[in-house]
Amino acid sequence: MSTDTFPAGRPADRLRDGDQPADRAPSAAARKAGGVAGWIDDRTGSAKGVNYLLRKVFPDHWSFMLGEIAMYSLIICLISGALLTLWFVPSAGHTIYDGSYVPLRGQQMSEAYASTLNISFDVRGGLIVRQIHHWAALMFIVGLTVHMFRVFFTGAFRKPRELNWVIGTVLALLAAIEGFAGYSLPDDLLSGTGIRAMEGFVQTAPVIGSYLAYGIFGGPFPGEAIIPRLYSAHVLLLPAILVGLFTAHIVLVAVQKHTQFPGPGRTNDNVVGYRVMPVYAAKAGGFFFIVFGVIALISALFTINPIWAYGPYDPSPVTAGSQPDWYMGAYDGALRLLPGWLEFSFLGFTMSLNIALGALVLLPLVYIVVGVYPFVERWVTGDDREHHLLDRPRNNPTRTGIGMAGIVAYSVFMFAAGNDIMAIKLGMSINDITWAFRIGLFVLPPLTFWVTKRICLSLQRRDRDLALHARESGRIIRGADGSFHERHDALTDHERWILVQHEPVEPLQLTPDVDENGVARPAARKDRLRAKVSHFYFKDAVNPVTPAELAAAHHDGHQAEAIEAPFDYEGIEGDSDHTPGTGGQGADTDAGRSEAAERGIGSASRLRE
Repeated sequence: MSTDTFPAGRPADRLRDGDQPADRAPSAAARKAGGVAGWIDDRTGSAKGVNYLLRKVFPDHWSFMLGEIAMYSLIICLISGALLTLWFVPSAGHTIYDGSYVPLRGQQMSEAYASTLNISFDVRGGLIVRQIHHWAALMFIVGLTVHMFRVFFTGAFRKPRELNWVIGTVLALLAAIEGFAGYSLPDDLLSGTGIRAMEGFVQTAPVIGSYLAYGIFGGPFPGEAIIPRLYSAHVLLLPAILVGLFTAHIVLVAVQKHTQFPGPGRTNDNVVGYRVMPVYAAKAGGFFFIVFGVIALISALFTINPIWAYGPYDPSPVTAGSQPDWYMGAYDGALRLLPGWLEFSFLGFTMSLNIALGALVLLPLVYIVVGVYPFVERWVTGDDREHHLLDRPRNNPTRTGIGMAGIVAYSVFMFAAGNDIMAIKLGMSINDITWAFRIGLFVLPPLTFWVTKRICLSLQRRDRDLALHARESGRIIRGADGSFHERHDALTDHERWILVQHEPVEPLQLTPDVDENGVARPAARKDRLRAKVSHFYFKDAVNPVTPAELAAAHHDGHQAEAIEAPFDYEGIEGDSDHTPGTGGQGADTDAGRSEAAERGIGSASRLRE
């Protein structure tokens, strides 16, 4: 009797073992799409670039969606704005309103205001489109601002992304100007008050202010040229620049690789995530409709800018309690906080610095300071390497403190723009409120910086303690000698990696002011300044656990508190630590991209040994 064992089915089926299933023929629709794509590629050569973009890997983290919210809101603004241009009349010419809104029927107004009323009450769906346009604009600025917060606090602006940071800063400035131009177009009493304030701000420019205002308005205020000029800037000039800069921003992100948060398998030379096609494209497409749905829901439920409640613009009255949008409120608040003695006469000219400093200087100054920060930090640290791994905000306490202090200073200015409303609603003196904001402007930002830095340092110390002694379990163990100690639960490699992956830092050390021949070095003064700033940044640094400290902690168990070793950046066995990280599954790896890869990625690479 045969002892051979045959697989289920016929014995002949064994002959087909290892056969590859035949690929299904593409459908007719796929063949047509391929033909069109081939026709385009033959004439443009775009297949290589499209293939590169479609295979690009993007990391998966919720904070990266903040930039997408800004991008999708901009797209919604462009689409809704294009619809509004079909009915809006950008003219300050006078007309008599005879539309559906009875309270204003028969009133004299500009054609811009009348057309906006017509969009709101007589064009089917016009009001919801106006609301979507306005809310999307606000969402765009909010998304852009919060996205910049994420980039700043995680250090994503470092080399090679300094240029992208500058582009983002210019985008934020242009978005604020675009928003101001947009809500000034309806020519209602509220927006007209804003234009009147802008004209006053321009006039405070020393020497040339009156001439500049006359040129902008095409004559005495208000004139009839400002509405068409704002319209051209709002629908043509500024959107073209915004779209161009946004495109450049996205292209640089694709070329430079996307940043990612640290974790096992993630290095400066790879990106661990999903390719654009098919996963990321499907997720991004769905997220666009989520953003659009949320904006549409807000627009349907919450009224914004009800111009019919304000009435047409008249240069003589001013709307009581009028306030600018939040992104321009800080500059209005600065005007209210600046003292009156900053207005004085000089060589026959009146210098209204109490207005010019807040209205004309502060706005560009804020974005200049924000734009140059990456270059200042690079000069302070002397770090010229490429960085594709993000920082945890706690691991750079000084930068995090500076960012929080800036946010608080901006908030003080913004809330100061409502000092009159606060005085009325709270029954308080407006002078007392103004002085409270003035004092807060000099007290709250430094206090915020100190508190934020202390919190970050405390979190760093907590991370060191957790990496060395693991997690407290709350269970007491009795030893063979009768001693008692608490049992600590060991951390996983992933948990320990996050705690120790950042690189150690220390302040720069001063070099002698003179060379070996006693000649003063030209750069000595600059080096002293740099050393002082570096000391300010890193004097309280809490560096990650070293392999020697970790080995000592594991060796002595619960008594390791007393034996933490000094910094030892060699391996546990004394070997030099220059082992680069390796990519994880699905990673988009560009080996040899940066010098940092040759030097390892900090304490995490040492612990992996």
